[in-house]
Amino acid sequence: MRLIFAKEFVKISLLFLEKGEEMGIVELILISIGLAMDAFAVSICKGLSFKKMSWKKALIIGLYFGAFQGGMPLLGYLLGVGFQEKIQAVDHWIAFLLLGFIGFNMIKEALSNDEEECNDKIDFKTMIVLAIATSIDALAIGVTFAFLKVNILLAVALIGIITLIISMLGVKIGNVFGDKYEKKAEIAGGIILILLGLKILLEHLGILVI
Repeated sequence: MRLIFAKEFVKISLLFLEKGEEMGIVELILISIGLAMDAFAVSICKGLSFKKMSWKKALIIGLYFGAFQGGMPLLGYLLGVGFQEKIQAVDHWIAFLLLGFIGFNMIKEALSNDEEECNDKIDFKTMIVLAIATSIDALAIGVTFAFLKVNILLAVALIGIITLIISMLGVKIGNVFGDKYEKKAEIAGGIILILLGLKILLEHLGILVI
């Protein structure tokens, strides 16, 4: 899992930033899906370890991943708002580089030969560690939200709900099909984030007009 360190905590500012076009719901949904792929991969692993499918366990897993995946962008947003005015001239480059970096690492890890250890534990200690590990990228995405005009409450809600649903589906898929789709999902998520980062950059440079 990737590890991205935040520098310092700052006070909350406006929920809506005053520059640029507001990020649309389609883009937010795509980002939510891309971010959920790590949780999806781990959920597949969990489902693979269950002898019998349990929707109750799938819901518990989904709630852990959804809560942290939705909460981390809010924390990242609060961190990023404090620096927004200082780096306004290069904010689109930062968004592009962060999204590209996260997407590239998702693809890199998916293509590696490292195998994740699968077990059927869903106790608090196990799930907290997994939830934090799979949501670090969402913290970085939250930082990019501070440089763009984003309805942060809508973004947090979408990311959390979509991660919850995708994680539950991951448990089911892992239980039925094994890890057949795990790496493909991470690669797809990485590509989505890279393309969205490129779109943001090109729009700010005036090369792409939508």
